[in-house]
Amino acid sequence: MTKLSWDQVLAFRLERQFLDSRAPAGSLLEVTRALCGVRAQLPSTAELSLWARVESLEHGEVKQPLEQARTLVKTWMRGTLQLLPADDLAVHVAVMRPRPEGPGDAWLRLRKVTRKQYLAIVESVPRALDGRPRTREWLADRVAELAGPDVREAVLFSWGGVLKESARNGDLCFGPPKGRNVTFVRPDRWLRRTLRADPEEAGRDLVRRFLTAYGPASAVDFGRWLEHPTKAKALMKASAAELAKVEVEGRPALALVDDVDVLQRSGRPRGVRLVPAFDQYVTGTRPREAFVPAEHMKRVYGQQGWVAPVLLVDGRAAGIWSHERRGDSIRVEVEPFTKLQPKVRQALADEVERLAVFLGGTPELSFAA
Repeated sequence: MTKLSWDQVLAFRLERQFLDSRAPAGSLLEVTRALCGVRAQLPSTAELSLWARVESLEHGEVKQPLEQARTLVKTWMRGTLQLLPADDLAVHVAVMRPRPEGPGDAWLRLRKVTRKQYLAIVESVPRALDGRPRTREWLADRVAELAGPDVREAVLFSWGGVLKESARNGDLCFGPPKGRNVTFVRPDRWLRRTLRADPEEAGRDLVRRFLTAYGPASAVDFGRWLEHPTKAKALMKASAAELAKVEVEGRPALALVDDVDVLQRSGRPRGVRLVPAFDQYVTGTRPREAFVPAEHMKRVYGQQGWVAPVLLVDGRAAGIWSHERRGDSIRVEVEPFTKLQPKVRQALADEVERLAVFLGGTPELSFAA
Protein backbone atom coordinates (compact mmCIF):
# COMPACT_ATOMS: atom_id res chain seq x y z
CA MET A 1 0.00 0.00 0.00
CA THR A 2 1.29 3.44 -0.92
CA LYS A 3 2.02 5.61 2.10
CA LEU A 4 1.71 9.36 1.82
CA SER A 5 2.21 12.40 4.03
CA TRP A 6 -0.32 15.18 4.50
CA ASP A 7 2.19 17.55 2.90
CA GLN A 8 2.06 15.47 -0.28
CA VAL A 9 -1.74 15.29 -0.22
CA LEU A 10 -2.24 19.01 0.43
CA ALA A 11 0.26 19.90 -2.30
CA PHE A 12 -1.69 17.65 -4.69
CA ARG A 13 -5.01 19.28 -3.74
CA LEU A 14 -3.63 22.80 -4.05
CA GLU A 15 -2.40 22.04 -7.56
CA ARG A 16 -5.63 20.37 -8.65
CA GLN A 17 -7.72 23.23 -7.25
CA PHE A 18 -5.55 25.97 -8.81
CA LEU A 19 -4.45 27.31 -5.43
CA ASP A 20 -0.72 26.87 -5.98
CA SER A 21 -0.83 28.93 -9.18
CA ARG A 22 -3.84 30.48 -10.86
CA ALA A 23 -5.35 29.08 -14.04
CA PRO A 24 -4.93 31.21 -17.19
CA ALA A 25 -7.31 34.08 -17.83
CA GLY A 26 -10.51 32.91 -19.45
CA SER A 27 -10.51 29.53 -17.64
CA LEU A 28 -13.63 30.18 -15.57
CA LEU A 29 -15.58 27.20 -16.93
CA GLU A 30 -12.63 24.82 -16.80
CA VAL A 31 -11.94 25.69 -13.17
CA THR A 32 -15.60 25.35 -12.22
CA ARG A 33 -15.63 21.90 -13.85
CA ALA A 34 -12.43 20.83 -12.09
CA LEU A 35 -13.89 21.78 -8.71
CA CYS A 36 -17.09 19.78 -9.42
CA GLY A 37 -18.97 23.05 -9.01
CA VAL A 38 -18.56 26.25 -7.02
CA ARG A 39 -20.66 26.81 -3.92
CA ALA A 40 -22.98 29.76 -4.43
CA GLN A 41 -24.93 30.40 -1.22
CA LEU A 42 -23.74 33.98 -1.63
CA PRO A 43 -23.15 35.24 -5.20
CA SER A 44 -20.17 37.32 -4.10
CA THR A 45 -18.36 34.37 -2.52
CA ALA A 46 -18.87 32.19 -5.59
CA GLU A 47 -17.15 34.81 -7.72
CA LEU A 48 -14.38 35.23 -5.13
CA SER A 49 -13.71 31.48 -5.19
CA LEU A 50 -13.10 31.83 -8.91
CA TRP A 51 -11.06 35.02 -8.44
CA ALA A 52 -8.77 33.04 -6.11
CA ARG A 53 -8.10 30.55 -8.92
CA VAL A 54 -8.35 32.33 -12.28
CA GLU A 55 -5.77 34.86 -13.44
CA SER A 56 -7.10 38.35 -14.20
CA LEU A 57 -10.73 37.48 -13.52
CA GLU A 58 -12.83 40.63 -13.73
CA HIS A 59 -15.56 41.59 -11.28
CA GLY A 60 -18.90 40.57 -12.78
CA GLU A 61 -17.31 38.19 -15.29
CA VAL A 62 -19.46 35.29 -14.03
CA LYS A 63 -22.64 37.06 -15.15
CA GLN A 64 -22.04 36.63 -18.89
CA PRO A 65 -21.74 32.80 -18.97
CA LEU A 66 -24.48 32.48 -16.34
CA GLU A 67 -27.12 34.79 -17.78
CA GLN A 68 -26.24 35.32 -21.44
CA ALA A 69 -24.10 32.53 -22.93
CA ARG A 70 -25.79 30.03 -20.57
CA THR A 71 -22.64 27.92 -20.38
CA LEU A 72 -22.82 28.14 -16.59
CA VAL A 73 -25.87 27.24 -14.50
CA LYS A 74 -26.91 27.98 -10.92
CA THR A 75 -28.92 25.30 -9.17
CA TRP A 76 -29.45 23.40 -5.94
CA MET A 77 -27.24 20.33 -5.81
CA ARG A 78 -25.72 18.36 -2.93
CA GLY A 79 -27.78 20.30 -0.39
CA THR A 80 -26.72 23.81 -1.36
CA LEU A 81 -26.57 26.26 -4.24
CA GLN A 82 -23.90 25.50 -6.82
CA LEU A 83 -22.51 26.99 -10.01
CA LEU A 84 -21.96 24.19 -12.54
CA PRO A 85 -20.90 24.13 -16.19
CA ALA A 86 -24.05 23.61 -18.21
CA ASP A 87 -22.42 20.63 -19.93
CA ASP A 88 -22.00 18.92 -16.54
CA LEU A 89 -25.52 19.36 -15.21
CA ALA A 90 -26.74 16.06 -16.68
CA VAL A 91 -24.01 14.14 -14.81
CA HIS A 92 -24.93 15.68 -11.46
CA VAL A 93 -28.65 15.15 -12.04
CA ALA A 94 -28.13 11.51 -13.00
CA VAL A 95 -26.25 10.89 -9.75
CA MET A 96 -28.35 13.02 -7.39
CA ARG A 97 -31.85 12.39 -8.77
CA PRO A 98 -34.23 11.76 -5.82
CA ARG A 99 -36.05 8.48 -5.32
CA PRO A 100 -39.38 8.38 -7.24
CA GLU A 101 -41.33 7.94 -3.99
CA GLY A 102 -39.72 11.03 -2.50
CA PRO A 103 -37.95 11.68 0.81
CA GLY A 104 -38.75 10.21 4.21
CA ASP A 105 -41.61 11.22 6.47
CA ALA A 106 -39.39 13.31 8.77
CA TRP A 107 -38.21 15.42 5.80
CA LEU A 108 -41.82 16.00 4.75
CA ARG A 109 -42.96 16.94 8.26
CA LEU A 110 -40.16 19.49 8.60
CA ARG A 111 -41.33 21.19 5.42
CA LYS A 112 -45.01 20.82 6.36
CA VAL A 113 -46.04 18.93 3.23
CA THR A 114 -47.77 15.59 2.80
CA ARG A 115 -46.39 12.96 0.45
CA LYS A 116 -49.33 13.61 -1.88
CA GLN A 117 -48.53 17.33 -1.96
CA TYR A 118 -44.83 16.64 -2.49
CA LEU A 119 -45.50 14.39 -5.48
CA ALA A 120 -47.99 16.90 -6.91
CA ILE A 121 -45.44 19.72 -6.72
CA VAL A 122 -42.62 17.67 -8.24
CA GLU A 123 -44.90 16.61 -11.09
CA SER A 124 -46.15 20.15 -11.71
CA VAL A 125 -42.88 22.13 -11.69
CA PRO A 126 -41.66 21.00 -15.15
CA ARG A 127 -45.16 21.63 -16.51
CA ALA A 128 -45.17 25.13 -15.06
CA LEU A 129 -41.71 26.26 -16.13
CA ASP A 130 -40.27 26.90 -19.55
CA GLY A 131 -37.31 28.89 -20.87
CA ARG A 132 -38.60 32.20 -19.54
CA PRO A 133 -37.43 33.35 -16.08
CA ARG A 134 -40.26 33.17 -13.55
CA THR A 135 -40.32 34.55 -10.01
CA ARG A 136 -41.02 32.31 -7.04
CA GLU A 137 -44.42 34.00 -6.60
CA TRP A 138 -45.32 33.30 -10.22
CA LEU A 139 -44.20 29.68 -9.90
CA ALA A 140 -46.18 29.21 -6.67
CA ASP A 141 -49.32 30.56 -8.32
CA ARG A 142 -48.88 28.40 -11.43
CA VAL A 143 -48.16 25.20 -9.46
CA ALA A 144 -51.23 25.94 -7.31
CA GLU A 145 -53.30 26.11 -10.48
CA LEU A 146 -51.96 22.73 -11.59
CA ALA A 147 -51.82 20.88 -8.27
CA GLY A 148 -54.26 22.68 -6.00
CA PRO A 149 -54.13 25.76 -3.75
CA ASP A 150 -52.91 23.80 -0.70
CA VAL A 151 -49.39 23.43 -2.20
CA ARG A 152 -48.74 27.15 -2.74
CA GLU A 153 -47.07 27.80 0.63
CA ALA A 154 -44.74 24.82 0.16
CA VAL A 155 -43.48 26.30 -3.13
CA LEU A 156 -42.82 29.61 -1.32
CA PHE A 157 -40.71 27.90 1.39
CA SER A 158 -37.78 30.29 1.86
CA TRP A 159 -34.95 27.73 1.86
CA GLY A 160 -36.05 25.92 -1.25
CA GLY A 161 -37.88 22.99 0.31
CA VAL A 162 -39.48 20.83 -2.35
CA LEU A 163 -37.98 22.99 -5.09
CA LYS A 164 -34.57 21.59 -4.18
CA GLU A 165 -35.90 18.17 -5.13
CA SER A 166 -37.09 19.57 -8.46
CA ALA A 167 -33.59 20.91 -9.04
CA ARG A 168 -32.09 17.50 -8.30
CA ASN A 169 -34.55 16.02 -10.78
CA GLY A 170 -33.24 18.42 -13.43
CA ASP A 171 -36.62 20.16 -13.66
CA LEU A 172 -35.61 23.56 -12.25
CA CYS A 173 -32.61 25.88 -12.08
CA PHE A 174 -32.11 29.60 -11.51
CA GLY A 175 -32.59 32.23 -14.17
CA PRO A 176 -31.38 35.85 -14.12
CA PRO A 177 -32.67 37.82 -11.11
CA LYS A 178 -35.47 40.35 -11.55
CA GLY A 179 -34.43 43.15 -9.26
CA ARG A 180 -34.17 41.57 -5.82
CA ASN A 181 -36.27 38.56 -6.79
CA VAL A 182 -34.77 35.25 -7.82
CA THR A 183 -36.19 33.55 -10.90
CA PHE A 184 -36.48 29.96 -11.99
CA VAL A 185 -36.39 28.32 -15.41
CA ARG A 186 -36.68 24.81 -16.78
CA PRO A 187 -33.08 23.70 -17.45
CA ASP A 188 -33.58 21.86 -20.74
CA ARG A 189 -35.40 24.87 -22.21
CA TRP A 190 -33.09 27.50 -20.71
CA LEU A 191 -29.86 25.68 -21.60
CA ARG A 192 -31.26 24.35 -24.89
CA ARG A 193 -30.06 20.79 -24.28
CA THR A 194 -31.35 17.50 -22.96
CA LEU A 195 -30.30 16.38 -19.50
CA ARG A 196 -29.69 12.72 -20.18
CA ALA A 197 -26.81 10.71 -18.78
CA ASP A 198 -26.41 7.05 -17.91
CA PRO A 199 -26.58 6.90 -14.08
CA GLU A 200 -23.87 4.24 -13.76
CA GLU A 201 -21.38 6.03 -15.98
CA ALA A 202 -22.28 9.38 -14.43
CA GLY A 203 -21.56 7.92 -10.99
CA ARG A 204 -18.13 6.69 -12.03
CA ASP A 205 -17.46 10.03 -13.69
CA LEU A 206 -18.33 11.97 -10.53
CA VAL A 207 -16.08 9.72 -8.41
CA ARG A 208 -13.21 10.45 -10.81
CA ARG A 209 -13.86 14.18 -10.72
CA PHE A 210 -14.12 14.25 -6.93
CA LEU A 211 -10.89 12.31 -6.35
CA THR A 212 -9.09 14.34 -9.01
CA ALA A 213 -9.74 17.53 -7.02
CA TYR A 214 -10.24 16.38 -3.41
CA GLY A 215 -8.47 13.03 -3.19
CA PRO A 216 -7.21 10.91 -1.68
CA ALA A 217 -10.41 10.37 0.30
CA SER A 218 -12.41 7.67 1.98
CA ALA A 219 -15.95 6.64 1.11
CA VAL A 220 -17.02 8.50 4.28
CA ASP A 221 -15.30 11.67 3.04
CA PHE A 222 -17.02 11.31 -0.32
CA GLY A 223 -20.35 10.76 1.44
CA ARG A 224 -20.00 14.00 3.38
CA TRP A 225 -19.18 15.91 0.21
CA LEU A 226 -22.02 14.27 -1.71
CA GLU A 227 -24.32 14.63 1.33
CA HIS A 228 -25.51 11.08 0.70
CA PRO A 229 -23.37 8.48 2.57
CA THR A 230 -25.18 5.39 1.26
CA LYS A 231 -25.01 6.48 -2.36
CA ALA A 232 -21.36 7.51 -1.99
CA LYS A 233 -20.37 4.08 -0.72
CA ALA A 234 -22.12 2.40 -3.65
CA LEU A 235 -20.49 4.74 -6.16
CA MET A 236 -17.02 4.08 -4.73
CA LYS A 237 -17.68 0.33 -4.90
CA ALA A 238 -18.77 0.59 -8.53
CA SER A 239 -15.52 2.45 -9.32
CA ALA A 240 -13.26 -0.03 -7.51
CA ALA A 241 -11.32 -0.99 -10.64
CA GLU A 242 -10.11 2.60 -11.03
CA LEU A 243 -9.13 3.10 -7.39
CA ALA A 244 -6.01 2.36 -5.35
CA LYS A 245 -5.76 2.04 -1.59
CA VAL A 246 -3.35 4.50 0.04
CA GLU A 247 -2.50 5.45 3.57
CA VAL A 248 -2.05 9.07 4.63
CA GLU A 249 -0.12 9.17 7.90
CA GLY A 250 -2.02 6.15 9.17
CA ARG A 251 -5.40 7.12 7.68
CA PRO A 252 -6.72 4.77 4.96
CA ALA A 253 -8.05 6.43 1.82
CA LEU A 254 -8.62 5.88 -1.88
CA ALA A 255 -7.02 7.59 -4.84
CA LEU A 256 -7.35 7.21 -8.58
CA VAL A 257 -4.82 4.68 -9.85
CA ASP A 258 -3.61 7.28 -12.36
CA ASP A 259 -2.90 9.77 -9.55
CA VAL A 260 -0.78 7.58 -7.25
CA ASP A 261 2.52 8.40 -8.99
CA VAL A 262 1.64 12.10 -9.00
CA LEU A 263 0.91 11.97 -5.27
CA GLN A 264 4.18 10.22 -4.54
CA ARG A 265 6.10 12.89 -6.46
CA SER A 266 4.32 15.75 -4.72
CA GLY A 267 6.50 17.92 -2.50
CA ARG A 268 5.53 20.36 0.21
CA PRO A 269 2.47 22.57 -0.28
CA ARG A 270 3.42 26.13 -1.15
CA GLY A 271 1.69 29.45 -1.55
CA VAL A 272 -0.43 32.12 0.12
CA ARG A 273 -4.01 32.60 -0.91
CA LEU A 274 -7.17 34.31 0.37
CA VAL A 275 -10.23 32.11 -0.14
CA PRO A 276 -13.75 33.35 0.65
CA ALA A 277 -16.52 32.02 2.87
CA PHE A 278 -17.75 28.54 1.85
CA ASP A 279 -14.78 27.98 -0.44
CA GLN A 280 -14.48 24.49 -1.93
CA TYR A 281 -11.04 23.85 -0.49
CA VAL A 282 -12.32 24.49 3.03
CA THR A 283 -15.73 22.80 2.66
CA GLY A 284 -14.83 19.88 0.42
CA THR A 285 -11.45 18.79 1.76
CA ARG A 286 -11.33 16.08 4.44
CA PRO A 287 -10.30 15.50 7.12
CA ARG A 288 -10.47 19.05 8.38
CA GLU A 289 -7.83 18.37 11.02
CA ALA A 290 -5.25 17.96 8.25
CA PHE A 291 -5.33 21.65 7.34
CA VAL A 292 -7.11 23.49 10.19
CA PRO A 293 -5.48 23.64 13.65
CA ALA A 294 -7.75 21.95 16.20
CA GLU A 295 -7.74 24.97 18.50
CA HIS A 296 -9.05 27.19 15.67
CA MET A 297 -11.60 24.78 14.19
CA LYS A 298 -14.60 26.70 15.57
CA ARG A 299 -13.31 29.96 14.12
CA VAL A 300 -13.29 28.45 10.64
CA TYR A 301 -16.42 26.31 10.95
CA GLY A 302 -18.95 28.40 12.83
CA GLN A 303 -22.52 27.94 13.95
CA GLN A 304 -25.45 27.21 11.63
CA GLY A 305 -23.22 25.99 8.84
CA TRP A 306 -21.12 29.15 8.49
CA VAL A 307 -17.67 28.61 6.95
CA ALA A 308 -15.35 31.60 7.35
CA PRO A 309 -13.08 33.17 4.72
CA VAL A 310 -9.64 31.62 5.25
CA LEU A 311 -6.05 32.70 4.78
CA LEU A 312 -4.25 29.68 3.35
CA VAL A 313 -0.51 29.42 3.88
CA ASP A 314 1.15 26.37 2.34
CA GLY A 315 -2.17 24.56 2.11
CA ARG A 316 -3.19 25.08 5.74
CA ALA A 317 -5.49 27.56 7.45
CA ALA A 318 -3.31 30.28 8.94
CA GLY A 319 -6.06 32.75 9.80
CA ILE A 320 -9.45 34.13 8.88
CA TRP A 321 -10.19 37.41 7.12
CA SER A 322 -12.87 39.84 6.10
CA HIS A 323 -13.12 42.75 3.70
CA GLU A 324 -15.23 45.85 3.23
CA ARG A 325 -15.30 48.90 1.01
CA ARG A 326 -14.60 52.24 2.68
CA GLY A 327 -14.90 54.97 0.12
CA ASP A 328 -12.30 54.19 -2.53
CA SER A 329 -10.50 51.67 -0.30
CA ILE A 330 -10.89 47.92 -0.07
CA ARG A 331 -10.05 47.21 3.55
CA VAL A 332 -8.95 43.67 4.33
CA GLU A 333 -8.58 42.66 7.96
CA VAL A 334 -6.75 39.42 8.76
CA GLU A 335 -6.87 37.54 12.05
CA PRO A 336 -3.80 35.29 11.89
CA PHE A 337 -3.69 32.18 14.05
CA THR A 338 0.07 32.62 14.63
CA LYS A 339 2.72 35.19 13.79
CA LEU A 340 3.17 35.48 10.03
CA GLN A 341 6.67 35.41 8.59
CA PRO A 342 7.86 38.38 6.47
CA LYS A 343 7.62 36.39 3.21
CA VAL A 344 4.06 35.39 4.04
CA ARG A 345 3.13 38.99 4.86
CA GLN A 346 4.49 40.15 1.52
CA ALA A 347 2.61 37.44 -0.37
CA LEU A 348 -0.52 38.35 1.58
CA ALA A 349 -0.09 42.01 0.66
CA ASP A 350 0.13 40.95 -2.99
CA GLU A 351 -3.13 39.01 -2.62
CA VAL A 352 -4.84 42.02 -1.06
CA GLU A 353 -3.65 44.17 -3.96
CA ARG A 354 -5.09 41.64 -6.41
CA LEU A 355 -8.38 41.70 -4.53
CA ALA A 356 -8.51 45.49 -4.60
CA VAL A 357 -7.93 45.50 -8.37
CA PHE A 358 -10.70 42.91 -8.76
CA LEU A 359 -13.16 44.93 -6.65
CA GLY A 360 -12.05 48.29 -8.01
CA GLY A 361 -10.43 50.11 -5.12
CA THR A 362 -7.25 50.93 -3.25
CA PRO A 363 -5.84 48.09 -1.09
CA GLU A 364 -5.68 48.50 2.68
CA LEU A 365 -4.41 45.63 4.83
CA SER A 366 -4.73 45.48 8.59
CA PHE A 367 -4.32 42.82 11.25
CA ALA A 368 -6.69 42.21 14.16
CA ALA A 369 -5.11 42.63 17.55
